[in-house]
Amino acid sequence: MTKTGSMLRDKPTHYSIPMVAHMMTPGVVQVPGDVSVSEAALLLDRERIPCLLVKDSETTFGIMTSADIVMKVVAQGLEPHDVEVRTIMSKPVHSIECDQILDDATSVMASTGASLLIVTKQGQPVGILTARDLALAPKRCETCLPASIRVTNGEGEGAKHLATIRQLSHVGAFIESRTLLLPGTSIVLSFMLPGTDLSFSVRGTILNSSYEPEFHEDRGVLGTYPGVDIQFAPLPSSDESKIRAWVLQNLPRASGLS
Repeated sequence: MTKTGSMLRDKPTHYSIPMVAHMMTPGVVQVPGDVSVSEAALLLDRERIPCLLVKDSETTFGIMTSADIVMKVVAQGLEPHDVEVRTIMSKPVHSIECDQILDDATSVMASTGASLLIVTKQGQPVGILTARDLALAPKRCETCLPASIRVTNGEGEGAKHLATIRQLSHVGAFIESRTLLLPGTSIVLSFMLPGTDLSFSVRGTILNSSYEPEFHEDRGVLGTYPGVDIQFAPLPSSDESKIRAWVLQNLPRASGLS
């Protein structure tokens, strides 16, 4: 194989590894320990989240889920208005940083018996990861799809920039683009799936950027190019199923059977 800069860029060593941030539910709702179970139940339903983080004191935290309400209140014949969440919360609270890989989360759940983890960023709660999230974590198909990307804000969309999709799933993508894209930036990624007439314009958020050296055997390091991890916003069900089907068809045979 000829070792040119472009050929080395095709090697998958710099590709994104699925992280906790890819599969977590963003946002954590925190309540004091003296909130009633009935109020907490309304919060769970309204926010559509798997748990509440309960702060009972400056140093004491717990988690309350709908299962806690069913088993510790309803099944006991108690009145939810009269029960405080501190009496049914589960302790201790297990957490994991958002930039750790999903395998680390699996290990934490296996060793602790926890069915969900509070996701943190530099120690601050930013999301929730459940065992179901891990079970549904999709494989990413390695590919090389031409694409374009636009930065969006409240005033509309910015200029179009070229990009290459290197990994794709129905929940996110890993792309190469020479445009500077900072974590937290809202974008629209447009692409067409090969072998189909299907085109997509998907909204998403930049999770992180990494800068890899572009190397040529004779000329050394020519510069750097950014690898950018994107988490898609929820897709219409028809678009999600079409992307998922294409990804599954293009996974290596061994991965597709696992």
